[in-house]
Amino acid sequence: MTSAPARPFALVTGASSGMGAAFARALAARGYDLCLTARRLDRLERLAEDLAAAHGIEAFAVAADLGAFEAEGPILAAIAARGRRVDLLVNNAGFSIPQSFAATPWLRQRDFLMTLVVAPCALAHAVIPGMVERGHGRIINVASLAGFAPGAAGHSLYPGAKSLMIKFSQALDAEYRAKGLSVTAVCPGFTRTEFAQANATQHLMDEAPRLFWQSAETVVETALRANDLGRVVVIPGWHNRLAAALLQHLPQGLVAAAVRRGSAKYHLGD
Repeated sequence: MTSAPARPFALVTGASSGMGAAFARALAARGYDLCLTARRLDRLERLAEDLAAAHGIEAFAVAADLGAFEAEGPILAAIAARGRRVDLLVNNAGFSIPQSFAATPWLRQRDFLMTLVVAPCALAHAVIPGMVERGHGRIINVASLAGFAPGAAGHSLYPGAKSLMIKFSQALDAEYRAKGLSVTAVCPGFTRTEFAQANATQHLMDEAPRLFWQSAETVVETALRANDLGRVVVIPGWHNRLAAALLQHLPQGLVAAAVRRGSAKYHLGD
């Protein structure tokens, strides 16, 4: 008598709320076992329990601050201790800093880079060899429409970090597609999550026209479908695709001026 094949296994970062929690719910519905990681262990454990009960999958939580040095180590150790290997990695954890660059303590800026750049690259570096060995694997990097935009006052490192995630995804696709990996950068615009609450810009975001907002669930489904199809860069929503096209193809001086005017209200100054 042979045992049933193991369910696929996914690691989702920033899974305690917003898009990360939406990824966890969507993947559980697809039959994935899950490792959920973020800083808020209580939220993670409740979500893991709910998903296990609703979908008959295994889900467990690992509290981690991805801004810490080598934060990926305990996460990967917890997965290995359960005898699992990552089939799908969702690099979702992130935040932004609306204040001016030098007005923000360097440790906070460093935590930003560790969370949005170093940790995603470290996790991908750790799981890719096993994916290549098995001949299949998936990586979804949550980038942003901001990755196509020039820098502006406030959120100083955010466009650069998200642009790196786009280029990183393209590079991984070029290196590993033939070895069975599907890599996607999803680039959402305004999305209904707790993101703006965390950086104290919710009152400003609330002024944006409702037409331009999408739900986290819509963004997640778009990302998963794109990854299924092997699409490397996906921009959810026609309005965001139009904005990305304008950002890339209009004269850059005009784009920079427009972005500076439009983003000024989201800059909380010094």
